[in-house]
Amino acid sequence: IEVLLFTDGACSGNPEPGGWAYILRHVATGKNKEVSGAERETTNNRMELRAVIEGLRALREPCEVDVWTDSRYVVDGMNLWLAGWKRRDWRTADRKPVKNAELWRELDAEATRHRVHWHWVRGHDGHPENERADRLANAAIATLGSG
Repeated sequence: IEVLLFTDGACSGNPEPGGWAYILRHVATGKNKEVSGAERETTNNRMELRAVIEGLRALREPCEVDVWTDSRYVVDGMNLWLAGWKRRDWRTADRKPVKNAELWRELDAEATRHRVHWHWVRGHDGHPENERADRLANAAIATLGSG
């Protein structure tokens, strides 16, 4: 099964209320599933990770997945840094603990179930699904209200 996963995370500050969203598209049928959520105190990077984790988690069986995100943090983390972090017991090259390690572990576990291809897209540059995911993530923040 081939799917496209478009994700975005949003946060008004670090840490502040944040939102995440994904659009999951089944390639054969063209059907979309849109899901979003929010957290009261989080960071943009955490929301970017959460969006991809939740999108991959929604897949009930192993799939061929093209992930599209405007987060270099997510793409570089999965393509360049993850193997080294795991080799060094979740430490960076300069021996500091990996930030958001629990989310990276979740993402690694979800990604391992599938064949994932990571793609970076420039944010706020007219990419329709990225723009839609951004609107969904920001709308999720609004659902938290001020209390």
